[in-house]
Amino acid sequence: MLEIQRIRTDKEGIIEGLKKRNFDAAPILETILGLDQQWRTSKSELENISAEMNQISKEVGELFKAGKQAEANATKEKTGDLKAAEADLKVRVDEIDAEIQTLMYQLPNVPNELVKAGKSEADNEIVFEHGSEPVFGFDAKPHWELTTEYNLIDFELGVKIAGAGFPVYRGKGAKLQRALINFFLAEAEAAGYEEVIPPHLVNEASAIATGQLPDKEGQMYHDSRDDLYLIPTAEVPITNMYRDVLLPNEDFSIKLCGYTPCFRREAGSYGSDVRGLNRLHQFDKVEIVRFEHPDNTAKALGEMVDHVKGLLEKLGLQYRILRLCGGDCGFTSAMTYDFEVYSAAQGKWLEVSSVSRFDTFQANRLKLRFKNDDKKTQLCHTLNGSALALPRIMAALLENFQTEDGIEIPEVLHAYTGFEKI
Repeated sequence: MLEIQRIRTDKEGIIEGLKKRNFDAAPILETILGLDQQWRTSKSELENISAEMNQISKEVGELFKAGKQAEANATKEKTGDLKAAEADLKVRVDEIDAEIQTLMYQLPNVPNELVKAGKSEADNEIVFEHGSEPVFGFDAKPHWELTTEYNLIDFELGVKIAGAGFPVYRGKGAKLQRALINFFLAEAEAAGYEEVIPPHLVNEASAIATGQLPDKEGQMYHDSRDDLYLIPTAEVPITNMYRDVLLPNEDFSIKLCGYTPCFRREAGSYGSDVRGLNRLHQFDKVEIVRFEHPDNTAKALGEMVDHVKGLLEKLGLQYRILRLCGGDCGFTSAMTYDFEVYSAAQGKWLEVSSVSRFDTFQANRLKLRFKNDDKKTQLCHTLNGSALALPRIMAALLENFQTEDGIEIPEVLHAYTGFEKI
């Protein structure tokens, strides 16, 4: 959520920045600023009344001490109207604050200056490419055929048990999935991330704090009886570990990682884009999350990008990195890098990771602050990234390392799988 002080002092800058997202912020900002003026006026009146009541209370006490009981009681009666006015103003202040909050939730994050304007993924910038397309001397098969042929994943059984988008991993398919999770977690630990196992359900406050609500209600599975949401990513519970936290000083750099299943109701488009593992309702992911001093955010983002690059290169996959344009950035993101691996069998690029910086946007909702050298409170910066999402990594490995008589396993995974070939 944008800071109200920023809206007060940099309205035009926010309007220009959000144009990169094709978002016209002017009407909302004008309304917010109008309400903010009403809020400050009412707040000032409330403070004046409180001050007057305190003064009267002091006078009453002094009159009683002086033995002037009748005069004291007469003075005390003046507070009746003031108390009624105070109660009305408190209600009004809270109502205006709620109106402002509702409008603030509608404003997306302002893109970083490096982010270009654009409307869709067609306007994203390719900033890095690595590797070359695999060459086969035979007709390569897509992963949904390979998983059936080698009994690795049963999509039809998943439909029977739950529905489309809930695959059942079997045998060496399950072991390869587990091997990837353990490899990603081991690499994160080596990079200085503390592993956590968070809850897989969160309350409404947690979903609001990271920006899933009120923006993405339709994409989350919701248990109405307990008012809990299945997590769409480990980002949500891990980031909320630091909700309502005041770090004691500015000497901090917090790095956390976690493996969780992820749940998303909206599986996307139809056709080949959702075949097999390409898009699921339930999938596994290892997430890395960082809490940083604002001066360290750019460096931290670079380190996270390098970390994901290292994972893909150790797996031997061809990949590219895109910096998303304003129109394709997520609601909470100030800047996002997407990683895509190439699927030779499908002849297309598959997104496997997003690494993003959110600056103060999430921290403002989280109320996550630190004390700077001047002992004043300041908002932290948050970042996160997939390191990595499993389904399309699995799809790319199966397709790109297939042979005429099986599927080769990248050497870096041998210690985790216990086998070198399927």
